[in-house]
Amino acid sequence: MGVLKFTLQVCTFAGCWQPNSWTSLFKHLIYKTYAMFLLSALFIFSISQFMNIIINVENSDEFTDSLYMMLTVSVAGYKQFYVWIKRKNVMMIINILNKKPFAVRESHELMIRQKFDRIAQNNTLRYLSLITVTVIIVVVTSVFTVFTNRNLTYKAWVPFNYSYPALYVLVYTHQLIGMGTSGFVNVACDSIICGLLLHICCQLEILEYRLTKVVHGEDILRDCICHHNRIFEYAYMVNNMFTKIIGIQFSASMLVICSNLYRIAMAKDSVIFISLVMYTGCILAQIFIYCWFGNEVRVKSLQFMNNIYYDIEWSVLSNSNKKGLLIIMKRAMIPIEFSSAYIITMNLDSFVAVSIKQLRSILLLNIIINKNQS
Repeated sequence: MGVLKFTLQVCTFAGCWQPNSWTSLFKHLIYKTYAMFLLSALFIFSISQFMNIIINVENSDEFTDSLYMMLTVSVAGYKQFYVWIKRKNVMMIINILNKKPFAVRESHELMIRQKFDRIAQNNTLRYLSLITVTVIIVVVTSVFTVFTNRNLTYKAWVPFNYSYPALYVLVYTHQLIGMGTSGFVNVACDSIICGLLLHICCQLEILEYRLTKVVHGEDILRDCICHHNRIFEYAYMVNNMFTKIIGIQFSASMLVICSNLYRIAMAKDSVIFISLVMYTGCILAQIFIYCWFGNEVRVKSLQFMNNIYYDIEWSVLSNSNKKGLLIIMKRAMIPIEFSSAYIITMNLDSFVAVSIKQLRSILLLNIIINKNQS
């Protein structure tokens, strides 16, 4: 059965994942052209923002106006490029879930996997809906505010005069394509990572079910010990594969949130205020889902030891089986944890700590602004 099928379809739409069925040269060229178009839109947009900061920015307001979108688009471009060049490695990690000892063996294990697949799909749908609504709000806001005045949605350095109607529409449309693409690329890449975290939880639950059958033979326990070790190895492999993406995303998100909080505090137009709040909410959601599913893996791996103790009939086990289970429980005392660039642990405590720091920043910022105005 397909693992993360819906998530990979979103990745295909975002230009990150060529469908496995597209093996012909013609289809390969079509998708390659499509992906390069989206990637070039992202990098040209981010370069124009960067050049605007270098050449045109003269104060803090102009700096924050350019910084938040430049960081968002740059990180999205990096994610798309990284997943594209690492496609074989990502595919290998996904395919491992369909091989022993991770492959499902019976109907109950299939039900467990289907349950986690539904959770992953629903998470992707919710995240995609939030980003889509935000993109629509930004586009509608842009049309009714800056387009009618012949301005650009985002201040940028353009190496030609775009005052002519055709050139203005071209540059304006390019910015909206870059902004929309960055949102969908973030959904695609983040959903892959969170989906793999969910499937680690799935494997722990499947292993719990298999351990309830240790009374039927020594070979079952030996396979379960091997399965438990492979889960730890798989978790390390996933963390090692995506640690750069997660680290860059966390760093960029912190800067974007600080920038947006400043812009929200200074916003006077209610329409711009709403779009900024929605955009900041998307960035917070982006950090939250990493921390939430990282925390789910940690909690699931810690609960694993207790579930072994309470769900297995120890009285009917042989001494060798009891010793084997004690080895698994000893290993399970150290939880599976995911980190951002091996520095920040991905759990709810980290998210709360980051949120508190952001709230302190905006309170301090409001105090400074009020003092300056008085």
